[in-house]
Amino acid sequence: MSDMLAQIRSLGEQLRWCVEMEAPYVGTFPEVLCVGMGGSGIAGDYAGAVAGPSGTRVAVHKGYGPIPPWAIRVRPLVIACSYSGNTEETLDFVTSAWESGLAVATVTTGGTLGELTNQNGWRTVTVPSGIQPRAAVGYMVGSVVRLLEGSHAIEDQRLNLVEAADLADEMTAEGSSAWAAAESIAEALAGKIPIVYGGGPVSSVASQRWKTQMNENAKIPAWYSQLPELDHNEVTGWETIPDTTREHLAIVVLRDEADHDRVTRRIRYTRQLTEDAVGWVGDVVSQGRSRVARLVSLTVTGDLVSWMLAGRLDVDPVPVTTIENLKRLLVED
Repeated sequence: MSDMLAQIRSLGEQLRWCVEMEAPYVGTFPEVLCVGMGGSGIAGDYAGAVAGPSGTRVAVHKGYGPIPPWAIRVRPLVIACSYSGNTEETLDFVTSAWESGLAVATVTTGGTLGELTNQNGWRTVTVPSGIQPRAAVGYMVGSVVRLLEGSHAIEDQRLNLVEAADLADEMTAEGSSAWAAAESIAEALAGKIPIVYGGGPVSSVASQRWKTQMNENAKIPAWYSQLPELDHNEVTGWETIPDTTREHLAIVVLRDEADHDRVTRRIRYTRQLTEDAVGWVGDVVSQGRSRVARLVSLTVTGDLVSWMLAGRLDVDPVPVTTIENLKRLLVED
């Protein structure tokens, strides 16, 4: 249990490592396509949220090739993210991208992706190894952000990364207000299937992270949904079996200053219409000035909640046995 907490608490250190490295120059690209899976791939989603105000499009691809036709036409920089360097979907896609003549950069600890990087002379950030890929979110996100700087896609983010690092250190300290909030949410989620709602470029990306951390750390099912889209479909799903949903499900809402004003109103009325059928057990507001810091603040709270839930369930948050078994079956197939 303590090992995963130590990895969560290393987030600030990871971000500072990214600040101190020299951002590789990769040329000028008006658009970027990030490819990756799981805890590595979410770096692209985070980078897209950071890049939003700059006007640079950061698209995200999670899966195998081939290269989508729009990318062949636009010729974006492809950033392949794989902490292990051995993610088969990422390797397949980046090989297709290179064969299609697209520029490639990588973020990895090595593995096959590292070998391909060396063979082909791709620009890269080689991040430190030794932790779970999902816990390396600081290395992965910070490295992609610095690569975006190196492609002139966004302005210098080093001060923002420092702000995020300091905030991560503060929030992961036992006894902090974030720690107390996480304890309260974990207690309310005990025995429930979590549902995480977000409604903007920052809160929606963070809600995805919360969901996957519940899966991998606490080993429980979870889902995330985004406003206002869920108000056009999911909101009706609470009508028919309220006794069942109230007993087994619970909602946590993530908020950020970039959320649209109408989304704030929608959260209020959505809760009003559904709280008889499902508990709304958490309302987490981002902290910090920059988008990087606000993303990190929501990330830290979710990571702590998932770790605390693992403790309540008496499960080890570190191993992901089912994922490893699935990979083995694919290799043997």
